Amino acid sequence: MTDGQPDGSATVETVLGPVPADDLGVVSVHEALLSVFPGAEYAFDVDMDRSEIFRTLAHRLMDFHDHGGRTIVDSTGMFHGRDLRLYETLSRSTGVHIIASTGMGPEEMLGGYFLTPQTNPPTPWPAERFADLFTREVTEGMVVPRLERRGPAGLVTVAAHPEGMTATEESLLRGAARTSLTTGVPTSLRYGGDALRELDIALDQGLAADRLVVGGLDRKDAVAAGVPLAVARCGTYVALDHVGLEDDTHVTDRERAALVVDLVEAGLGDRILLSSNATGKAVGHPGNDLAYSHVLSTFVPLLRASGLHDEDIERVLVANPRDLLTRR
Repeated sequence: MTDGQPDGSATVETVLGPVPADDLGVVSVHEALLSVFPGAEYAFDVDMDRSEIFRTLAHRLMDFHDHGGRTIVDSTGMFHGRDLRLYETLSRSTGVHIIASTGMGPEEMLGGYFLTPQTNPPTPWPAERFADLFTREVTEGMVVPRLERRGPAGLVTVAAHPEGMTATEESLLRGAARTSLTTGVPTSLRYGGDALRELDIALDQGLAADRLVVGGLDRKDAVAAGVPLAVARCGTYVALDHVGLEDDTHVTDRERAALVVDLVEAGLGDRILLSSNATGKAVGHPGNDLAYSHVLSTFVPLLRASGLHDEDIERVLVANPRDLLTRR
């Protein structure tokens, strides 16, 4: 790496193996492909028709491709429906690079396995156990339950509860940061109640600020408190990752566009990442039924109308995610 740019040998891990970092093109960094509420696949009234799931996801990925998208990051981690064989077939069929992730969270989605029941009260796994679990998914391949390991994860993702990070989630984050240090893949944090405190936890493990992306920063509470600018000033990537979602929790797309302009004008355009947190196929929960192409088809025109130049848009959509995802 020189001056923040990948050299000719720099690669990113995809489900079909490593690809040159410069081949990623337009990247959507926080999306979900097949998202299954843990255990829903065993419910009597849940249909897991594989051919229908494939058709649905292929259609959504082709739409993304037709709008100029080239790479999707499935940032759901372990135990939420991650299906590596399906993702390999989808990538071959659609021409879209798919980057899968290891990691987990928030705590309420984990179950008791990741607690130490011999203690009273039960305590979370220590960070080194999570680090070992995640590191093996990068170095040896991601687990297909009870069958095998497939390709390596290209990202470690963790999430905290919006009301505040629990002790287990803190251990998860420390383990994820240690995995990034060991393997060279980045960590993604969907922050909980205090983004700057949680950022400090990751950095305390020795992780460089530019190997971390903090997601959820288009929440109303974060924007009102100026958190996106504060995180970006630390050198960490800021993910405005609910583009297209306008509800009681998140700002509107117009407010997101204004925030992007503010960050660029503050000299922080190289810290911005965009995505929609869209769900390709949700099972057992509503999901976020939004096209992967929404950023390209709807939000980018809004950015241009807000006065953002094409070179800044290119940097946000191509250069920033490339630099984050490059293994180093």
